[in-house]
Amino acid sequence: MSTLISARWLITPTDNGVQTFEDGACLIGADGRIRAVGKKVALLQLPEAALAEHVDLPNHLLAPGLINAHCHSAMTLLRGAADDLPLQRWLNERIWPMEGALVDEHFVQVGTQLAAAEMLLGGTTTCADMYFYSRAAAQAFLSFGMRAVMALPVIDFPTRYATDVDAYISLGLSVRDQFIDEPMLSFALAPHAPYTCSDATFQRVLAFANELGIPVHTHLQETAQEVVDAIALTGERPAARLARLGVLGPDFFAAHCVHLDTSDIALLAQYGSSVVHCPSSNLKLASGLAPIAQLLAAGVNVGLGTDGAASNNRLDMFEEMRLAALLGKVQANDASVVTAAQAFTLATLGGARATGLATVAGSLEVGKAADLIAVSLEAPGMQPLFDPVSHFVYTASRANVTHVWVAGSPRVSNGKLLMRAARAMAELAPQISAFSERVTALRN
Repeated sequence: MSTLISARWLITPTDNGVQTFEDGACLIGADGRIRAVGKKVALLQLPEAALAEHVDLPNHLLAPGLINAHCHSAMTLLRGAADDLPLQRWLNERIWPMEGALVDEHFVQVGTQLAAAEMLLGGTTTCADMYFYSRAAAQAFLSFGMRAVMALPVIDFPTRYATDVDAYISLGLSVRDQFIDEPMLSFALAPHAPYTCSDATFQRVLAFANELGIPVHTHLQETAQEVVDAIALTGERPAARLARLGVLGPDFFAAHCVHLDTSDIALLAQYGSSVVHCPSSNLKLASGLAPIAQLLAAGVNVGLGTDGAASNNRLDMFEEMRLAALLGKVQANDASVVTAAQAFTLATLGGARATGLATVAGSLEVGKAADLIAVSLEAPGMQPLFDPVSHFVYTASRANVTHVWVAGSPRVSNGKLLMRAARAMAELAPQISAFSERVTALRN
């Protein structure tokens, strides 16, 4: 059955800015794809609308579902376990030891389900997830009806998950083979970072990515020390090294990219690569402020990510969107840059472009999957409203999200998870508690 969803406002990014419809609506076909977008009065005249279920939200704003283009979802179980440390100490002293003791398929299943619940309730409908035991993570996302890009991890040193590069790649590709026909899942190969992967590893990953037609995702130039160490070791900045290896390209997206100079930005623009900005994580780890205004001015596509809950504590894309705009202004010393419209696009279509999903998600367009959210305008803090795009970026929060649809199917209604997701969440409580006890023991 078709569905017509109407609201006080509808906003969607386009190639030329943001389109807004007052008293707007979205018509969704029985296949979960968008049939029409526009003014409610016009859509009501369509023959298909006459037979559709009508969901009328007169005090709401409709928008595309937000896209978290870089996350380590299962790390929700380490939320708050390693706070107030810089990146390398955070990794070496806390995260890697705890992961070595805890991370297995059950950990990933529980942590990813918890992450999916948090993200859906906060208006995030798609996540690019980079973590171990991708099969368990894929099953967790599917159990909550959430769209995901499984970034299959590769790293040069052994973990509980895999012993060497060949094992990482083999395990990852077996997950892709298992879920290749699942429309809610897509895949990328994810060499962890230039400082944890050799030239040979990047070249091997790139060969498989090119053969399979999937993106490559990595962390890049997250800290100043990473760049200093790279130059001392190889004589090259990490971005230049990846360009030499042939890794940069339109199917490459890099997380963080905090410490970029003009040559790095020029390379990313030249090769059509994407950046995933993670402002909260960069702030919490004191990594720095990414030059987002300069990247956008150079024509680089930028998406947004939360990173993991262990380095952010929240999987909140509304917060990332607002911070991206505010910090972009401060970093550039110019209040006119990284506008509300640009920040909105980063959180939606920018993330879709980065992850290879631009034909599927990221905007409300005919033929795309009906991934959309409704934000209530009724709370005192949401009034008055003069500009719906500005309001969405600077005023709204995830607490204002009341309804979420993925592929046209409702996932959240009146602020609550629906159906199997609600049941799964209820069953998670004792498992989360058990992992909390184990993490507490390790911290002590």
